[in-house]
Amino acid sequence: MKTAVIPQVRVEPELRADLDSVLLPGETLTDFVEASMRRAVEHRRVQTDFAARCAASLAAYERTGTSIPSDVVLSKLEAKVAARVKQLRK
Repeated sequence: MKTAVIPQVRVEPELRADLDSVLLPGETLTDFVEASMRRAVEHRRVQTDFAARCAASLAAYERTGTSIPSDVVLSKLEAKVAARVKQLRK
């Protein structure tokens, strides 16, 4: 597959200086821009998926009138966090 070129972006000299100051040793501006774009694309996908799940959840609630109490949801989330913390501490 051929690669594509992203259009140049004009920025203020201060922003360019800030960018240069945070580049890691050996990291190029191109590396930084590509990594930033990949993260932004993934973030947008996560946002879109989350919004779709929210809409589906709301539609299900409006259709059935039943929902899961917040304390149940929170306790399940806390259990997941605790399990992950335990796993990471091993």
